[in-house]
Amino acid sequence: MKKPLHPARPVAASQLPLKRLGGQKRRADTGSNNFSTAQLVKDLRHSQAELEIQNKALRFSQAAAEGASERFVTLFSNVPLALMVVDEHGQILELNARALALMRPLEDDPPLNFLFPLVRDMSASQPPTHRVMQGFETASAQGTCELSELEFLGGSNGVFVGDLHIARIDSAPDSPLSYICAIIDQGPLLAQRQALQTSSQALQERNNELLQSKTRLSAIIDSSLDVIICIDARQQVIVFNPAAASLFKCPTDQALGLALTHFLPDAERALSYSDIARHAQVGEMIGVTSAGESVPLDVSLSFEKHPSGDIITLFARDLTVSKKMEAHRAALETQLRESQKMQAIGTMAGGIAHDFNNIISAILGNVELARQDDSASPAVTTSLSEIDKAGRRARDLVRQILTFSRNEPPRRVALQLADVVHETMRLIRVTLPPKVSLTLDLPALPPLVLADATQVEQVLLNLCTNAIHAIGQNTGSIRVALSYRQQPAPALLALGEELSGAHILLKVSDTGCGMNDATLERVFEPFFTTKPVGQGTGLGLSVVHGIMRAHSGAILVHSTPGEGTEFSLFFPVVDLPAPPPCPPAAIASAVRGQGQRVMYVDDDEALVFLVKRLLTRKGYAVVTFSDPRLAAQSLRDDPLQCDLLVTDFNMPGYSGVDLLREVRTIRPDLPVALASGYVTPEIERDALAAGARALIHKPNDVDELCNTVQQLLSVASSAPCPAKT
Repeated sequence: MKKPLHPARPVAASQLPLKRLGGQKRRADTGSNNFSTAQLVKDLRHSQAELEIQNKALRFSQAAAEGASERFVTLFSNVPLALMVVDEHGQILELNARALALMRPLEDDPPLNFLFPLVRDMSASQPPTHRVMQGFETASAQGTCELSELEFLGGSNGVFVGDLHIARIDSAPDSPLSYICAIIDQGPLLAQRQALQTSSQALQERNNELLQSKTRLSAIIDSSLDVIICIDARQQVIVFNPAAASLFKCPTDQALGLALTHFLPDAERALSYSDIARHAQVGEMIGVTSAGESVPLDVSLSFEKHPSGDIITLFARDLTVSKKMEAHRAALETQLRESQKMQAIGTMAGGIAHDFNNIISAILGNVELARQDDSASPAVTTSLSEIDKAGRRARDLVRQILTFSRNEPPRRVALQLADVVHETMRLIRVTLPPKVSLTLDLPALPPLVLADATQVEQVLLNLCTNAIHAIGQNTGSIRVALSYRQQPAPALLALGEELSGAHILLKVSDTGCGMNDATLERVFEPFFTTKPVGQGTGLGLSVVHGIMRAHSGAILVHSTPGEGTEFSLFFPVVDLPAPPPCPPAAIASAVRGQGQRVMYVDDDEALVFLVKRLLTRKGYAVVTFSDPRLAAQSLRDDPLQCDLLVTDFNMPGYSGVDLLREVRTIRPDLPVALASGYVTPEIERDALAAGARALIHKPNDVDELCNTVQQLLSVASSAPCPAKT
């Protein structure tokens, strides 16, 4: 209440102004006019009328005061506020029903007598009644006072928070002061305020979370390794992350606002489908960079519905690396298949070599026996010599095939490269077509190189074979030349330290069809071939390249389509002494037996027949078996029947190593040797472990076999010393 409350009171009769009857005027008139009765009556009537008027006004005023009092009581009782009249000492004089319901809702609650004990200050910085009493003093001086956020003891209602409005009631000066107090329960307002504060705090937290989520989303988009592009309803770019800028080679500020088809020409067709769901996997598409380069991409879409227009987010991943890896994996799978095929070929070569070597051994052995039987006829001797040469070439060819299939590490020794080239060209000439000529240009004594002769032969065979295929059915030539260079060639300056000095240059050139630049770039790739299916594996030049790297060398190729190709192979020169010359082989007549007993076991009856004839002529007593089980049984029956055992390795159902192991249990001191056309490291290890003192590589000539037999028999009485022939 902003103003003091003034309750209406009835006006007392003594307080109304009274008009005296008569007076000086009347006395004057009376004195002057000698008093008139009629005038007196008239005055009396006039006064009576005034009194009646005043009495009527008094009754009206009294009725108005009573009505105001009734209205005050009605208002005081029915106003929806807790009101009470309190004196200056805090005693409650009157209170309405609302105050009673708020402060004492139950009959069991204590009566309301004083206001001060019912009020507590929430600040707790001063005594509970101090602030309330100050409020009453303020209301006494100023007429009103408002106190907020006070705690009231509401009886059964407990403690509630409210405001206290105090207004002074004006009364007579000598009357005691009284105040009308209004108690406003602020509990619902405080609950609403607290709810609003909680809601505001939750809203603020939600806004912060949204801001953080937006920041995280922006960070994720910016740090994503995949391309992220957002477009609006007009298919214009509105988001272009750094990965997209890097992939398409276009800055983000330049990409914003551009049409999506600027980067993905086929995207418009993909977005035209109306039945696409919220998320869609588009699949592979071709992107175009700002430089016009094509990039394979894996694209997916995400649709977002907005009142202002749909937003589409595209996620794209660069498939360049994965496609290269897929191609590499396919190449590795092909390489694995080819490797398995080569392994199968090697295994098959070992099996073929067993039979083929036996045939060659029979040919060479019978040639030698035929020479001894008929040495007087020059024509026969010439024919036998040619047969011997052909057999030896066949033997060398088989050894080359077996060497290729063994996959052994290189055994590099100091050698004359010219000797290796000369021996290899002897094999190449056999396979040359009639229209192809072979020219050699070899110096007399070039410096030594550190190389594996077998692998160098393989390099020359591969290069010359490719040259023959390049010439085809046309007339052409192949030239193989060696030269010594003390200074490095200009093309070798960046090829390595070992080629920075003197080196041997081996050139293989042809006049074939040549190669273009695209073929030259891939010429050393494994399994790359320009030959028709079934005519090449693509391994030849890759093997050549690997062998040259293993020899610390280098290889260069120069080719012109229609003119021919030239391969240049560079071998570093080594400063090592030349290997000692091989001692001349002992002539066959120098090997003579003295009746020593030799047991020979082989499943090839032709070879068994040959060896028996050959060793018998050399003075040995020979016992032969074509079944290893019969040989073992014969030794069990008579362990001392022979002085030497020579057995083949590859025999059906019972290998030569198995026979050596069994012989070792029968007679440990018996010298034994193992012969095979395909001696792998595993076979060599098992044979030596089984007690073999020599390994004989088939095919061999008469001298080799006789020398081996004589050496083994000569050391039979000494300690076992494994040898390898």
